[in-house]
Amino acid sequence: MKTFRKRVRRFISRNSVYLVFIFISVSCLLLLFNSSLPEVSWDITTVGSHEASLPCRISDEGGLGEFGDMMVAMLPDDLAFTVFVPSKIAFEKILHLRANESLTKENVNNTYAIVSRVLGFAAIPRHLPYGAVPMRKEIMFDSISGFKLYAWKDFDGTLVVNGVRSECVDTRRAETIVHIMKGVIMDAEFEQSFSPDYEDR
Repeated sequence: MKTFRKRVRRFISRNSVYLVFIFISVSCLLLLFNSSLPEVSWDITTVGSHEASLPCRISDEGGLGEFGDMMVAMLPDDLAFTVFVPSKIAFEKILHLRANESLTKENVNNTYAIVSRVLGFAAIPRHLPYGAVPMRKEIMFDSISGFKLYAWKDFDGTLVVNGVRSECVDTRRAETIVHIMKGVIMDAEFEQSFSPDYEDR
């Protein structure tokens, strides 16, 4: 028995580097097999973009744009919410909202209806800071309208919600956390009403 122990000790001391290498290799393989990677998807405004979303501070009232400010203002100031607000470009390119046209007296009611509908899809009644979203692991929430939201961090650290990538994260407005997105989070039916084919009918 003593001879066997001596042989084991001698083997370990001579081959310790190899044993550590084998242990690390096996650990890495186990991690690889057990990790499930989300499907990578891109919104129409960011194909080819690999820049990670950055924390930013937007203190001025115009920082979110007219429609972003309108959207956040629909939420109560004193309750915990997280809202995924489309960027100024997304409001214009995807929802066709332009400040000089959409906020006129004859269009403001329609604009308010569109923005409030998007809010229903894109707000959750809880705080979800960037740091609480896991890397490459999807988490699910119900929006205030009951729409399912799936959030994760992409390979480059960008926050992604329902395939829409973020531009800027962790902006605060009173008790609301605002993440600015490079697209619009909405269901397929509502999205269809903004497609060119729908407008041609």
